[in-house]
Amino acid sequence: MDNALGTSPDDVQFRFRDDEVADHAAVTVDACCDQTNATAVRIEPGDDARVLLPFLDRLALVEINFPSFGDGRGYSSARILREAGFTGELRAVGDVGVDQLSHMRRCGFDAFAPDKPLNEEDAARAFAMWENVYQRAVDGRRTIPQIRHGDRA
Repeated sequence: MDNALGTSPDDVQFRFRDDEVADHAAVTVDACCDQTNATAVRIEPGDDARVLLPFLDRLALVEINFPSFGDGRGYSSARILREAGFTGELRAVGDVGVDQLSHMRRCGFDAFAPDKPLNEEDAARAFAMWENVYQRAVDGRRTIPQIRHGDRA
């Protein structure tokens, strides 16, 4: 797969949405800002996701590229978009591994298109790994302190 281009909906291995799968993100962050009809965009490492905030209402898909396992900038991009109210599909693409899945979900990713298919059973365990969590995230799960003290999320 060419990491310079968006992924095909056929490349999406895991998806946690009920709406229609969005087509691939064919435009860059810079191009999206200049095109009034762009509905899908791809964020590369180093791109500032905040540039997209004025356009969130027209975007159906944001792909965030993880070109290497050790590059975690995409987690921040995902949180920025979700915390700003983005409700469209947020797709992690590239070098996505099983041990990243639960953390990516907590940051707001709801679709995954890894470069290499992941073992389905391993992925299912990863998505369900943390029944309880300590930190708040965009997934809206109640934290252990909230559960212990009866606070509502």
